[in-house]
Amino acid sequence: MKKALVLVDVQNVYYTTRQAFNRRFDYNRFWSAITAEAEVVHAFAYAIDRGDQKQREFQNILRAIGFEVKLKPFIQRADGSAKGDWDVGITVDALEYSGDVDKVILVSGDGDFDILVSTLRQKHRLEVDVYGVRQLTADSLIDAASRYIPIEGELLL
Repeated sequence: MKKALVLVDVQNVYYTTRQAFNRRFDYNRFWSAITAEAEVVHAFAYAIDRGDQKQREFQNILRAIGFEVKLKPFIQRADGSAKGDWDVGITVDALEYSGDVDKVILVSGDGDFDILVSTLRQKHRLEVDVYGVRQLTADSLIDAASRYIPIEGELLL
C-alpha cells in the first residue's frame, strides 16, 4: 500500500461545494475512500479560525477523523476585504513531508497549486491526486495532477 500525505484546503472545499451544489464535502466518505487505497502518513486540514463554537466543533470532527487541523486567524482589513488563505503553508508542508510518502492527495481547486503539483510529480517523483469541484477547479491544476477526482455524488452531504 502506498504511503500518502493528505492536504485539504478547507476554505476552498467549503466554498466550492456550497457554490456548485449547495451541499457540503463529506470528510468521512473521503477519508474512507483514500484509506482504502493508501496508508495515510500525514493528513492536514488547513482552516481559518473565526473563533466561533460551530467552527470549533467542525475542527474537532476533523481531528476525530484523523486530520491535524492547522489554523490561521481570520483577518478583516480596514477596506472590508478579508485575508485568510493557506497557499504558502500548504506548499511548505507538501515539500517538507514529501520525502515520507509515495503519494500526495490535495483537496483544492485552486490553480495556484499547479506549480506545486508539477514540482511534486517531476522533481520528487510522486503521484499527486487532486480532488476538486470540477466546474470550479482550474484546468491547469487538473492537467498537472497524476489523477483528478471530481468532488460530486457520494463525496457530498
